[in-house]
Amino acid sequence: MTERTPKRPRDPNQLARFIVDVATGEVEDRPPTPEEQGKDPAAVALGAKGGKARAAALSTEKRRQISRDAAIARWGSEKKED
Repeated sequence: MTERTPKRPRDPNQLARFIVDVATGEVEDRPPTPEEQGKDPAAVALGAKGGKARAAALSTEKRRQISRDAAIARWGSEKKED
C-alpha cells in the first residue's frame, strides 16, 4: 500500500509536537508525488481517466451487459426484463 501522510493529532500537545516536526523538516506535511512512490507519471495520468475512457469506448449494449452481470454477481439473482 502507498505511504500516507499522518493525520494531524487532536491532542494540543501532540499537535504542537507535529507542527515542530514539520517546521524542522523531520516530517513532511504533503502527500508523496507519484515519482516518490515509484510510479510512472504518465501511467498515473492515464489511470485517472481510465474508467471514463473505457465507458466512452463501449457500446450501449455492452455497457448494459456489464451492468447486468455485475448486478447478478452482487445480488445473486437475475432481474426480469420488461
